[in-house]
Amino acid sequence: AETFFNSITRRIFTTVGVDPQIEFVDPDFDLPPLTDPKSLYTTYYLNDTLAETIPQILLACGLNVAFANFDDDCRQITSRLACFLGSQKTTVNRIDVVNALFYRGKGAYLIGRMYTPQGLVPLSLVLLQGQRGVFVDAVLLDESSVSILFSFARAYFHVMVERPSDLVQFIRSILPRKRVAEIYISLGYNKHGKTELYRDLLNHLKQSSAQFEIAPGQRGMVMMVFSLPDFDLVIKLIRDRFAPPKKTTRQDVIKNYEMVFRHDRAGRLIDAQSFEFLQFKRGRFTEELLTELLDIAANTVQVAGEMVVVGHAYIERQVTPLDIFLQEADEAAANRAIIDYGQTIKDLAVTNIFAGDMLLKNFGVTRHERIVFYDYDELRPLTECNFRKFPQSLSYEDELSAEPWFHIDQNDVFPEEFLRFMGLPNSVKPTFLKHHSDLLDVTFWQQTQQRLAAGEIITIRPY
Repeated sequence: AETFFNSITRRIFTTVGVDPQIEFVDPDFDLPPLTDPKSLYTTYYLNDTLAETIPQILLACGLNVAFANFDDDCRQITSRLACFLGSQKTTVNRIDVVNALFYRGKGAYLIGRMYTPQGLVPLSLVLLQGQRGVFVDAVLLDESSVSILFSFARAYFHVMVERPSDLVQFIRSILPRKRVAEIYISLGYNKHGKTELYRDLLNHLKQSSAQFEIAPGQRGMVMMVFSLPDFDLVIKLIRDRFAPPKKTTRQDVIKNYEMVFRHDRAGRLIDAQSFEFLQFKRGRFTEELLTELLDIAANTVQVAGEMVVVGHAYIERQVTPLDIFLQEADEAAANRAIIDYGQTIKDLAVTNIFAGDMLLKNFGVTRHERIVFYDYDELRPLTECNFRKFPQSLSYEDELSAEPWFHIDQNDVFPEEFLRFMGLPNSVKPTFLKHHSDLLDVTFWQQTQQRLAAGEIITIRPY
């Protein structure tokens, strides 16, 4: 309700910054406690054995489609839990399971928590549907695996509950490091998640004296990025002018961000929330940053007395640029990252996204050491690209020519050229070629286009 009220009043009064006399800045009251837990989750006390409890949990899902092999699924889940508890030298005396299923893509996710003497343990059962019925595809039992399900690089879940705040608190109990804003956003309540994100930023500014500075990494040709050195969010805004060879427009960039918002992000595209008329104290900016902002984004950034007004910006999670990560990582970590870099390009392709600019600086590394992409100005549907091989040259002079000797359309893409433009260090290039040399051939791209054109929904498992 607060978020809805804020959205309406900002439109009516065209508020710049925040007006506490009109808007809800911080909640004025504590949310009432959950009076009826049964409305949110079901509790199973382990008076019975795991083998007797697991069937109860699966049957409570209330699916309209039968399980392909219910008894076998129950046995495998029970065995997985028993092995986990044995390896941790612990026991479970209670399991809470959210009544509503979480839907995304082709999967349904059962989310719960197990009570052990050492504390709460996350529990997620992943349900898929095959030709013979529903089956359990995975059992996730650690914070890292379950956290990735709610990642800021994934499409939002579809889940309906009476009080979303209760569900958020439930998830926080098993993912304590996940910020409230990200949980709301991952559940599809992105408007309120955006409100919580802004509150996080305001609260941090109250507690910190750090100044905004130019974010680590190479400068972008389209976006200007700045951040606080002690906070894990970045603020991105569109430059007034784009240097050659960029031919995109400001509106094209905005449309691409809107496409990312709506699209299956395959766990590879960072969620970006759009904000208008942000206002910060001038003293919170380093002189270097403010000078550059007023130079390259004067249409967006203005100074009004002691305040800096940002007309439009995107706020998203900060990650380590891949090129910087590779400079600092040991050999094993660097090779893992470059393998996942290639997989990122493939994951985007099978969801009908062509990344465009594949330079390492446009990719980042999350705290889970997972590779994500964040440069959206050249994104386009894969099915709109025309992947070609270089035509055979007709003469030696053609090969030496600085300009192509053949016609190139706007949507033509030549995979043979990719390696030149990726900027891979020599230390990881052999690893990349060993695992992803198919990216340099038109066959992979054309076959993926054919699969998409045929209507195939290609599975990318987030676990």
